[in-house]
Amino acid sequence: MSALAPYLEGFKSQPQAAVWLQALRQESLTRAEARGFPTTRDEAWKYTSATLLEKRAFKPATSTATLDVPALEKLLIPGLDCPRAVFVNGRFVAALSKLPKGVRVVDAGVADESLRALLKAPKGWEDDVFLNLNTALFQDALVVELAPDTKLAEPFGLLHLSLPGGEPASHHLRCVLNLGTHAQATFLERYVGLNEAKHFTNSAVQVHLGPSAQLTHVRLQDESPQGYHVGRVLVQQAADSRYLSHNIQTGGLWARLDIATDLDAPGASAELDGLYTVNGRQHIDNHTHINHLAHHTLSRELYRGVLDGHGRAVFNGKVLVAKHAAKIDSSQANHNLLLSKGAEIDTKPELEIYA
Repeated sequence: MSALAPYLEGFKSQPQAAVWLQALRQESLTRAEARGFPTTRDEAWKYTSATLLEKRAFKPATSTATLDVPALEKLLIPGLDCPRAVFVNGRFVAALSKLPKGVRVVDAGVADESLRALLKAPKGWEDDVFLNLNTALFQDALVVELAPDTKLAEPFGLLHLSLPGGEPASHHLRCVLNLGTHAQATFLERYVGLNEAKHFTNSAVQVHLGPSAQLTHVRLQDESPQGYHVGRVLVQQAADSRYLSHNIQTGGLWARLDIATDLDAPGASAELDGLYTVNGRQHIDNHTHINHLAHHTLSRELYRGVLDGHGRAVFNGKVLVAKHAAKIDSSQANHNLLLSKGAEIDTKPELEIYA
């Protein structure tokens, strides 16, 4: 039986999407099935085995779940009652959300075809099995579109809650941020697993930064100790845009996050900071990809880890300088603190220069 069988079965039971999106879903599912889950023979997965994920029958969630406002308030970060979109088990919950201007949630069943271009996979990610599963199975998409010169006065957030259900389920969450020229925003992305929930969260965030736009992106993964998590953050940057990433991973039994940014035009810059902690039998993998595709682009990267018990972490940071790119400024560092003999870190910096 294919390791993707639970997802293929779940696809059949999902509500029909808009006609154009249903065709895209089917194409994405076919790509995912052809690719299959990665193995440790794949260089990018050398230190992280997807076998544990394969063995779990995480069928896409079909039942809706929610919680009341008092329970939600206990989960909010003290002193940070900002606008937010709340998702529970992959579905948007309007009663718990406060959406700012320029932010909307699109139901897959009635999605407008204008969303097609924003959902297009960046070059190099067309055959990624997790991105394709996300495209095939997401039900609600958070869409942020800021007009040129828009500057949000306060942060806004995405809060995804995983609640335990009758059987282990997968939740597929899609988010698109499109910032126009000179637009500025702070985006808080947070994943929380409650009450020992056994689940698999598969999230994909696509960011499009226009000329001179700036996004500060804070991401906190605090899944259940029984949770599995795969995330993709895919960024495309125009001239003089700035992307600042603060990535914190502390939860989950098994987690993998890829952050990739394409510096497509002169003056674009990216700063990636990360912190991860593991304990017990946790496994957390951070992969970063910074592609300098134009001259006079800049990147800075600093990741730190604290490991205890028999926890294992992976950091793979790849910087690529394209053939026609010149006068590039880039730095990368990864520092780790091991608190026990059983803890393990696999760190792999990569630099490819074709200029």
